[in-house]
Amino acid sequence: MSSGFKPGREGGVVTGFDAAEVSILRSLVTQILGLIEPGETGDDPLEKALGIGASEQSSDPVLARLFPSAYEDGEAAAEFRRYTEATLREGKRADAQTMLDSAEPGRVELTREQAQAWMRALNDVRLALGTRLEVTEEVHDEIADMSENDPRYPAYVIYDWLTYLQDTLVRALW
Repeated sequence: MSSGFKPGREGGVVTGFDAAEVSILRSLVTQILGLIEPGETGDDPLEKALGIGASEQSSDPVLARLFPSAYEDGEAAAEFRRYTEATLREGKRADAQTMLDSAEPGRVELTREQAQAWMRALNDVRLALGTRLEVTEEVHDEIADMSENDPRYPAYVIYDWLTYLQDTLVRALW
């Protein structure tokens, strides 16, 4: 099992993964890529060129968590989303792709930029999984009290592992 991230050369980080861990990471980040596919743009060629997208918040709780409303006022939130969500999706896809491209069994050395992309991608994966699992602040107590026979147990353990990875990554970068 990964011992987490450690500071590396020139501001980067280093870690190691076994094949099963890489398989889990790749599977989860691929699911995120599928969720955050490019948003829909209008039919107007100028809107398409500028990346101006739909203004409605997704009814999917995971997408609503990954792309929350910027304002309480519905009209202001819709206008903000219309002009920013396509770019946000693009950034999240780039981060997820960086993670997908660099996750491999054995020693993994990341530049500072790659490590920051991993940090954002891990956060997105954790948000998505946590939303689906309806994780609360008591998640560690829930895992400790949960039977290993509980069908949710593997997903909660993976969530906990992702939290550990993200924590060690943040500490290694700062």
